Amino acid sequence: MKITVTRDVFRLAQVFTISRGSRTEAQVLTVKVERNGVTGWGECVPYARYNETLDSVTAEIESLPSEFTRLELQSLLPAGAARNAVDCALWDWEAKNAGKPVWELAGLPEPHPEITAYTLSLDTPENMQKQAAENANRPLLKIKLGTPDDIARLEAVRTGAPNATIIVDANEGWSAEVYTDLAPHLVRLGVTLVEQPLPAGEDDALLGMERPVPVCADESCHDRNGLEKLKGKYDVINIKLDKTGGLTEALELRKKAFEMGFDVMVGCMVGSSLAMAPAVLVAQGVSVTDLDGPLLLAEDRKDALTFDNSGVHPPRAALWG
Repeated sequence: MKITVTRDVFRLAQVFTISRGSRTEAQVLTVKVERNGVTGWGECVPYARYNETLDSVTAEIESLPSEFTRLELQSLLPAGAARNAVDCALWDWEAKNAGKPVWELAGLPEPHPEITAYTLSLDTPENMQKQAAENANRPLLKIKLGTPDDIARLEAVRTGAPNATIIVDANEGWSAEVYTDLAPHLVRLGVTLVEQPLPAGEDDALLGMERPVPVCADESCHDRNGLEKLKGKYDVINIKLDKTGGLTEALELRKKAFEMGFDVMVGCMVGSSLAMAPAVLVAQGVSVTDLDGPLLLAEDRKDALTFDNSGVHPPRAALWG
């Protein structure tokens, strides 16, 4: 088996800002797995929040032995970006080798389009209102917050998009006191979900706290091993393949989360259609789909995912799976 890792850069359509900083491009790693004349591929986005860099993730992938199976991979690498790209490449390889789509190999129902959130970058209230108005036709808007001026921003977005469903992502930017103060306003403005309001290391404060709007674990949830400690704190978990370490664990995490009574959101880092393609399978029938990464790009992969009024469509075989 031959594994190759390359770096790709995709320009963003506009500056993308969250509470932790801004970016103008998406830097990703593309992994190709070749065996018996068949090549599968996958993509990951190393994330500094989890102490990942392009170099460190590349080194993890290059440390793998010359031969292993997808199931053996789960113990060869920890959950994270490196395992994600290799895992998804192996799924793609298996599908091409078998002449069957990944959803069939995984025993899943045939996938259909899913309505996806569209993310508004953190900005001044005036600019966020403008962003909201320009995207008011979209059924689901996600707002990046996590600053002292969040109510003004939220009010502005609601004015710009009076009929859209709104979810918010604080990216660990609030304290328990700030969340408690903001909660009534979130209800008033029709927010339906709050993603990761508190830092992951401080989310014990959510235990016993009234949650008038469902709270979703993002940075606090990576794989199945962490689900038990989320009980009583969160109502929803956000599954991202770069956190779970690939489609294999993502499907298992989704299954266990449902069994434990959590609702599920499927999200993404800012990457290309190749990164979103396997996540579309995980997103089938979940409460919230947030796979808008390609919509934020100025350029994308060949045979990119289709986004229309029905949502994000499953990938074509020419792209992945």
